[in-house]
Amino acid sequence: MKDQKNIDQKVKEWLSEPYDTETREEVKRMIKKASADEIADAFYKDLEFGTGGLRGIMGPGTNRINKYTLGKATQGLSNYLKKSFASTGISIALAHDNRNNAREFANIVANVFSANGIKVYFFEDLRPTPELSFAIRHLNCQSGVMLTASHNPREYSGYKAYWSDGGQVVSPHDKNIIEEVNAIKNIGEINFTGRQELIEFIGEEIDRAFLQKVSEASVYPEVCKKQSNLRMVFSPIHGAAVDMVPKAIRNAGFKALHLVEEQCTPDGDFPTVIYPNPEEEEALTMAIEKAEDIDAELVMASDPDGDRVGIAIKANKGGYKLLNGNQTAALLFHYVMNGWKEKNLLSGNEYIVKTIVTSQILDKMADQMNIKCYNTLTGFKFIGNLMTALEANEKFMVGGEESYGYLIGDHVRDKDAVVSCALIAEMTAWYKEQGKSLEDGLIDIYLKYGFFKERLISFTKKGPQGAKKISEMMENFRSKPPKSIDGEALVLMKDFLNGFEKNLTTGLETQLDFPKSNVLQFITASGCMVSARPSGTEPKIKFYISVNTPLNAVSDYEQTDSILEAKMDRIAKEMGVL
Repeated sequence: MKDQKNIDQKVKEWLSEPYDTETREEVKRMIKKASADEIADAFYKDLEFGTGGLRGIMGPGTNRINKYTLGKATQGLSNYLKKSFASTGISIALAHDNRNNAREFANIVANVFSANGIKVYFFEDLRPTPELSFAIRHLNCQSGVMLTASHNPREYSGYKAYWSDGGQVVSPHDKNIIEEVNAIKNIGEINFTGRQELIEFIGEEIDRAFLQKVSEASVYPEVCKKQSNLRMVFSPIHGAAVDMVPKAIRNAGFKALHLVEEQCTPDGDFPTVIYPNPEEEEALTMAIEKAEDIDAELVMASDPDGDRVGIAIKANKGGYKLLNGNQTAALLFHYVMNGWKEKNLLSGNEYIVKTIVTSQILDKMADQMNIKCYNTLTGFKFIGNLMTALEANEKFMVGGEESYGYLIGDHVRDKDAVVSCALIAEMTAWYKEQGKSLEDGLIDIYLKYGFFKERLISFTKKGPQGAKKISEMMENFRSKPPKSIDGEALVLMKDFLNGFEKNLTTGLETQLDFPKSNVLQFITASGCMVSARPSGTEPKIKFYISVNTPLNAVSDYEQTDSILEAKMDRIAKEMGVL
């Protein structure tokens, strides 16, 4: 139950100095117009600076994104940077996407950093997240901040913190930054008075360098020229990839890129979609309609901060088919690995990387091509961290996760919709050059490696009771694991929280070489797998179901697809998640 006395005290504080006049007026308007529950939600706790930064609803209050919560986060990060790099000049890169108030919030962040004596390389206008990651590396910065709420609804904003390698902060820096932020007890400790001489605006030069690195990720650049008239559609969904993705595709040699003009104006209200997420079919509706009008081969759409991409492909039987993140990953990973192999570019020290809940078909592909495949915990920051750890001795090829985020090339340490769109376009051209569609390519992959199919089921459980329910569900699965999945005995249980893997046939336990994370996986002899994982950014628990079977002939594709769908239905019911 929310402490009303504590809430009332915080509201009173926000109605007084040193909070500025504009903020105090906003709080007064809230008191007049908002319900008691809305006021309570804005003040009942402090917005938490988590391991990736901040994300929340915009507005006045301790549990909202505003000048003071952003200022506190930036002051804490500044304090930690000064402790970590005390003997050198410190610089950071700063960018924002199309969110409402994004430029205003970015100015606040720039001022706090510069007020602390930190040099700020500040993008002159909105840019995609991967370009922020690139800029940190390109300019030899010690840190960076991206103001974005990714695909959250329009009322949200956010703050993502990056380290000197261009990746999101990981242990121990994440926890140390959180301690510094939490140590700030009053807003008088935040220095908002910026030093303009320490703020340098950047843009075009970084754009050119970034796009050059994107072009270097090409596998078959000659095919792009041959198929330069390949028709495709792209939508940035009102977001930050509006310039970079079209430039990358046109730089590759494609001349028939069509944009969804209605969605090319950056707009934090996202007026043409219900939810600005390329995982959602509705978000691609306008792009698919345009594709139908021009008979395009490919549809692509990026999320607001330009790090993830969803695609729809021209179906062999007509219309357009949306691919999920695992299907796109299967095509993209295979294209890159097979291309390197055909061009004799493999030296033996290359690797790919994926998350533990991303399709196992990627592991199988890599194994058959004698390429290492690493698995990380969910979250691209773990992929980026591994890339940095291996960069001196091994060669990164491609990485990705089932949630529509991919990276080709090592120019950044985060998922990158710009390079992904460029390579997906190139891949489409490569298949067309061979007289095949992307759907044909996917079927070919299934024929060679097995038909793998996955499904994600999420449950939202809000509030303290929701958190308790999620905890209980995980504990029940942990203490009473299922004995079988769809009639097939379990052979393996992985508990990433307690750090062990148990062979359920022999009872033998071995240690898992992963950081601790509240994830459970149950696996059968055939490779059927169910993973359970509470979300790290939302009040959700997620279940990932993965099934597979051989595909013996192209003519069996649709029937096999239906069989695997029915199998996932049975497993979901059996596990109590449907």
